[in-house]
Amino acid sequence: MKIKTLLIANRGEIACRIARTARASGITPVGVHSEADANALHVREIGKSICIGAGPASESYLKIDAVIEAAKSVGADAIHPGYGFLAENADFARAVDAAGMIFMGPTPETLERFGDKASAKEAAVAASVPVISGAEGARSDPQEIADEVRAMGLPVLLKAVGGGGGRGQRLVTDETTLMEDIEGALREAKSTFGSEGLLLERFLPEARHVEVQIAGDGKGHVVHLFERDCTLQRRHQKVIEEAPAWGLPRTLLDKVAKDAVRLGETLDYRGLGTVEFLVANDEYFFLEVNPRIQVEHPVTEAITGLDLVALHLRIAEGTGLGLVQEDLTINGHAVEARLYAEDPAMQFAPSTGTLTTLSLPEGLRIDSGVEEGDEVTPYYDPMIAKLIVHAPDRETALARLATALDHVGVEGVQTNRAFLTALARNPEFERMQVHTRWIDGRIEELTKPPALARPELWKAAAAILFVASGRSDLHAEPWTNRETFTGWRLGLGGDTLEAGQRVTLTDATGNSEELRVGPVKTGGQYTVISEEGDTLTLSAREITPGRWRIAEGEAVFLIDARRHAGVIELDTPEGRLIFRPAAPLDFAGGDAAADRAVTSPLTGMIVEVKVADGQTVAEGDVIAVMESMKLEISIRATAAGIASEISVSNGDMVDRGQVIAEILPPEE
Repeated sequence: MKIKTLLIANRGEIACRIARTARASGITPVGVHSEADANALHVREIGKSICIGAGPASESYLKIDAVIEAAKSVGADAIHPGYGFLAENADFARAVDAAGMIFMGPTPETLERFGDKASAKEAAVAASVPVISGAEGARSDPQEIADEVRAMGLPVLLKAVGGGGGRGQRLVTDETTLMEDIEGALREAKSTFGSEGLLLERFLPEARHVEVQIAGDGKGHVVHLFERDCTLQRRHQKVIEEAPAWGLPRTLLDKVAKDAVRLGETLDYRGLGTVEFLVANDEYFFLEVNPRIQVEHPVTEAITGLDLVALHLRIAEGTGLGLVQEDLTINGHAVEARLYAEDPAMQFAPSTGTLTTLSLPEGLRIDSGVEEGDEVTPYYDPMIAKLIVHAPDRETALARLATALDHVGVEGVQTNRAFLTALARNPEFERMQVHTRWIDGRIEELTKPPALARPELWKAAAAILFVASGRSDLHAEPWTNRETFTGWRLGLGGDTLEAGQRVTLTDATGNSEELRVGPVKTGGQYTVISEEGDTLTLSAREITPGRWRIAEGEAVFLIDARRHAGVIELDTPEGRLIFRPAAPLDFAGGDAAADRAVTSPLTGMIVEVKVADGQTVAEGDVIAVMESMKLEISIRATAAGIASEISVSNGDMVDRGQVIAEILPPEE
């Protein structure tokens, strides 16, 4: 059956990515969106989209009836679920079939088989695929689980039967907390996955995570598209993925791939799927099957030259795979990094807000579901973009990824960019001397802010460009557009700058410094004096629109500069840097007030207000508790004094940066 109209039951980057291939294949894509996503990028790119409910996923993207009704209303022939949301929901697959449309995924029976870890493990055993040793079947009685754990010996991994994607796992290492760990795992399994069943497995402390991409026509013909290595994980969540799996013997990887194919063949697998394994030395063990397209599918596309969405569409239309195993070869090495709006300083809590700046590098594949000016909301996964590099070899791919990450610029939310950069340049990772828990043991080291070789040079350059823009820009909100610095002519006409013009620059880490920029000298030179009295003499000249020549003595640097949304953005040889400038008058009398304002760190809901107007508080006291993206966060007093102007109540929604209270000095 030829698909003419495809409903994409997803959002963000994967919805955009599916739509592009559908359109290229002559298929009309139609999107769905929640009220919160009414102006989202996937809605704008797809062109036609149906609103299916309110912001929370449970009221929109997870509503089977709403998605089916949307598909019927546009005459869709098929529904692509993407990943997440309803992608692995057997009831949804049945509803699509019942409505006379094609579900782009495995059969409902296959989804049920792999949706339960116990039955998935049974399927692997039946196909003679090695599995991790442990107790047979699922358990839900705490005492029975405790007895089994003691018999197996610690450490033991407790896994929710309904879990997946690294969620629903708890490692038991201490006999004294055994019952507490078991009861906590059972509660989590029940609340998150709807089932209390737990699997008990031997724990492999230093294993690599290797997964095999398979594709099947639903009639017994299954091929593999080689493997991916997803060993770099933080708390079981993938961070950087690559293909192929570097440093492992090809003979071992071929055995893993053949086992993955055999498992698919035993079930007449249909569509795209990923069979995941743990590899420890020369052993490998089945983990689970993700019966859908994966977030990390672009690295497989890079090394095989295939469009996996196009292949999936071909399978759904019933025309088969159109290829055999011998047609597939590996070309080079590919690596992908997931750029998230999350705050490493707050245990990687999601960071919500408006992307006032979003600058992504050129020369590589970028899959993104947002653009500059879009909002990261508390309702969904806070991914900003996936950066995918393809190169002839792994060393080159990692180097290009690190350089690309250097040139990512984001303002308005916190990101994991520096964390990803540290990983891409880590010597142990370069040698692949890592395992699935390697990041967790080095998190403090990996999240330290990176040191620039010449931070004072770039700060001085930013100060010069700010001051040189003219006195009319030296007030509260100097930049009100997205122009580059085109048209600035330093030292050419106009009034001579006042000696020692002061400007305060705040960098991306929140550190502020006041600089003095001296008058223009012969040759367009400026003198910049730091708070410590250090002096730099630089010349600055715009050579093409937005492209600047910065010279310090005999050293010459070329940078790109952009002013917009209240910031100066410099793309330098050390990466993309962002400074928020202000003239001294902008700060006059403001510091004390700012220090006493209590603001919300994220967008979310106030769960409980802890103090009342007029109540005495100490610095660090909890003013209110908020919930954002399933996390509870305490909002604390920024100074000691009297709580005043409390503007929120229990149940109120607040924006990131919103002032919820003031702390008055005690004498007031």
